Amino acid sequence: MSRIGKLPVAVPAGVEIKLDGNTLRAKGPQGELTLNVHPDMKVSLDAGEVLVERPSEQQRHKALHGLTRTLVHNMLEGVAKGYSKTLEIQGVGYKAEQKGNSITVSVGYSHVINFTPVAGVTLKCPNATTIVVSGPDKQTVGHTAAVIRNFRPPEPYKGKGIRYQGEQIRRKAGKTAGA
Repeated sequence: MSRIGKLPVAVPAGVEIKLDGNTLRAKGPQGELTLNVHPDMKVSLDAGEVLVERPSEQQRHKALHGLTRTLVHNMLEGVAKGYSKTLEIQGVGYKAEQKGNSITVSVGYSHVINFTPVAGVTLKCPNATTIVVSGPDKQTVGHTAAVIRNFRPPEPYKGKGIRYQGEQIRRKAGKTAGA
């Protein structure tokens, strides 16, 4: 039995969950999400808990068991609390500006980069060097943060660029004068 897959997922307070065949819908204070469960996996609702069961001991079913349980858990936590990632901008003249739900990023190119996120993702700039990406879907929040980071990934010599909060950049020494 999968150690992750066999654990029941508790439904948080304030979250409504519906199961229609292989489609699981969750609605909460942060929004609404839908998950299409693999046809081989059996999902059942029991008194405030969601249980995921697999049909056999095949390797494929074992992998799907843990994956499906984790996707359900992330979905329920997302509609209840939401997810967020914070990006830091480092470099002289590098900055971000918020315009509605989109941002304008200036990171050393000859032009500024205008970025509008997909529906369900919110961008905030508390100051010129910080971007907060938030929303109910963990995968979409992470993907949006990765797209913004790729505008100017941190470089190893001076550390300039866009990085995740708390990310450690491995620094290089650079050139030295010829002998």
